[in-house]
Amino acid sequence: MAVYQGGELLAEVVRSGFVEGRHLGSVAVLGADGTLVASAGDPHGPIFPRSSNKPMQAVGMLRAGLRLPDPGDLALVAASHFGEPPHIERVRAMLRTGGLSPLTDLRCPPELPLGEAARAGVLRAGDGPQRIYMNCSGKHAGMLLTCLVDGWPTDDYRAVDHPLQVTLRDTVAELAGEAPAATGVDGCGAPVLALSLAGLAGAFLRLVTAPVGSAERTVADAMRAHPELVSGTGADDARLMRGVPGLLSKGGAEGVLAMAIPAVGAVAIKIDDGALRARMPVAVAALRRLGVAADAFDDVAPVPLLGGGVPVGAVRAAGWAAGDP
Repeated sequence: MAVYQGGELLAEVVRSGFVEGRHLGSVAVLGADGTLVASAGDPHGPIFPRSSNKPMQAVGMLRAGLRLPDPGDLALVAASHFGEPPHIERVRAMLRTGGLSPLTDLRCPPELPLGEAARAGVLRAGDGPQRIYMNCSGKHAGMLLTCLVDGWPTDDYRAVDHPLQVTLRDTVAELAGEAPAATGVDGCGAPVLALSLAGLAGAFLRLVTAPVGSAERTVADAMRAHPELVSGTGADDARLMRGVPGLLSKGGAEGVLAMAIPAVGAVAIKIDDGALRARMPVAVAALRRLGVAADAFDDVAPVPLLGGGVPVGAVRAAGWAAGDP
């Protein structure tokens, strides 16, 4: 089995003019025709894309018969939502359409909302962790509804050999243009499939360039129309999709991010130590290599560091990411 070889310097942590930390990682940059035009580290070794796989899984659900009249609901199926009220209300409504319960049918683990403000609101209300607050509950609602359409059992829908998961694996492999190198258990309990960064970027490029009406394009269009449902208020994915017309973005745990723009290209990033704070500076640098004006993100890349409550430094692009496009 191929092994991820690890990355190179992509970002550094600078405090009061002193470099106190560095982030290594890998990047794959594809041109509009899908060819690899720039890279750092190991773009061909397999990594777990984590939640960056969700848009491909959503495509698989549509192909298997899932029908959601509201594109916002489809965006939520592909989301890592912040647990804000609009997210939770939509997941509840989706489950109700299938006569499903968030308490007894969802199999994602109970958690507090991912978003800081939403989490604080839940705690102020005297509530605690619930399955529906977990950031993958939209995906799990979509999985359950797909099972109902196809007559598949819902009690073990997360099992790797369940017909749903076999279908989703086949879809991910087709879109990425490669067989998953490994299968693991994601944080939500569903299978996660290992892909190369080049394969992940290629899959996102296929989503945004597919014909209108296809399952691929339907997912991409829903996500781009509802960036805050895909993530949350002020989240990286929402900022990227709001800031660059036509851009599709989906982050994943452990420092993963995938993006694509029709007629421009695609990017996939893995930060080796899993630090999410390094993703945005590297993402902006990668977009610039594709000729995308990324000035809209000057306020979030570099990422400010605080000392005594005031900015004293930043996490900024370095090495490959700081090089000339």
